[in-house]
Amino acid sequence: MADVAVHTAFVLGGGGVLGAYEVGMLRALAEAGIKPDLIVGTSVGALNGVMLAASPASAVDRLTVLWGSEIVNTAFAGSLITRISTLARTGTHLHSIEPLRDVLARSIPATFEELELPFQCVAASVERACARWFSEGPLVDAVLASCAVPGLLPPVDIGGEHFLDGGLVHSIPVGRAVQLGARRIFVLHVGRIEHPLRVPQRPWEVGLVAFEIARRHRFAEEMASLPPDVEVHVLPAGSNGRSPLSDLKYRDISRITDNINRAHAATTAYLTSLP
Repeated sequence: MADVAVHTAFVLGGGGVLGAYEVGMLRALAEAGIKPDLIVGTSVGALNGVMLAASPASAVDRLTVLWGSEIVNTAFAGSLITRISTLARTGTHLHSIEPLRDVLARSIPATFEELELPFQCVAASVERACARWFSEGPLVDAVLASCAVPGLLPPVDIGGEHFLDGGLVHSIPVGRAVQLGARRIFVLHVGRIEHPLRVPQRPWEVGLVAFEIARRHRFAEEMASLPPDVEVHVLPAGSNGRSPLSDLKYRDISRITDNINRAHAATTAYLTSLP
């Protein structure tokens, strides 16, 4: 990164199947002629981000196709019996990571160095209990590590170290873009931060609310401590006002097209209003 001039960065946050919102935001940015010098992603944002970094000109169309067909159905495929069988066999997760690996291997280059745009993604190291940023070398495993949702997908072994979903350590890594020199940042997210959390009313909501607090607080802290010369645009998802906890069905693809369209319309309106 030292020899790359960074002015505009796209930061793509995590959120599983809700990552479709980011596709609508990317389409609006492309239509507005806004292009990144740097892409930073975590979890599903790493998947969307690496597709953009690999082929900026065609990324939105390719992502629209993938979200409409392969990504969710492939990554989290399997009947209830199959999932229970996988959990019984492994003791740790419901799905194999190999189908997602196959999709990525067909869709992106083998290494970071082959990407058209600078790209970084983050994963959580199990052994060291810290964030690990990936920016060079083998690409597919790095993105898989960033996407390895605990309990759904297995940890990814890279050099004898095991990694889980980057959202555990950076749900929306705006601070990383600042560290790398970005002075204009567009934040793409999955809509949950647009709605305040409510005090849990049921036992199952307690853990979900706790998780949401954990995933949001670092982003809030980084936003509150931005340098004065950094311009940040948190793009609107145009989400439908549902509770953030109501959209956590990780295999629910019924609203993917609607989410893409909502985010596209809301972000287009936002960008049009900029001076």
